[in-house]
Amino acid sequence: MFSEIRAYLESLNIGTIPKDRQTVLTELRNYIAGKSARSEPVSLMFICTHNSRRSHLGQVWAQAAAAHYDIPGIRAFSGGTEATACNPRTVAALKRAGFVIIRSSEGENPTYKILFDEALPPVIAFSKVYDQHPNPDQSFAALMTCSHADENCPYIPGAEKRFAITYTDPKESDGTPAETSTYDARCRQIATEMKYLFSKI
Repeated sequence: MFSEIRAYLESLNIGTIPKDRQTVLTELRNYIAGKSARSEPVSLMFICTHNSRRSHLGQVWAQAAAAHYDIPGIRAFSGGTEATACNPRTVAALKRAGFVIIRSSEGENPTYKILFDEALPPVIAFSKVYDQHPNPDQSFAALMTCSHADENCPYIPGAEKRFAITYTDPKESDGTPAETSTYDARCRQIATEMKYLFSKI
């Protein structure tokens, strides 16, 4: 794992996560641990409305945290109720955290290769609907990262379990002096919670 990503993860204090939030995360942890104990692959799909910010942060940090704690069989995905683009502010926040990011296609919805370990494949990031390839169509956990998607998608086909782990949208800071700090804070919050999940398995 890249030293900068390792140092970032090691700097996170999971003790700052509120108790009520830990309760929600522990339910998800139990799901992951149960499947891992049975040597079953674990597919986690992070879902928000536009698949542009929070769901990508969740996908990337889940994959990195699983690698950091050497938890095998974890595959993280992301999707939206509609496709837009992986927001460049999201990409910038991940880059500031230490990820190596390669833009591998152009257009309105570019594809990014997000690397965190020389020996592991990158996370492939682009905006897509949750039921679009390469996302799984069965035997996955749906992790709802925004309240709008959680409320408007009461049923996710193929999901064997559903968890509401909603986050405040950093979009509210776009174009303001607080933009960078807001995206960095959301990135750090999600990374901390993914660390909590995988450090407990």
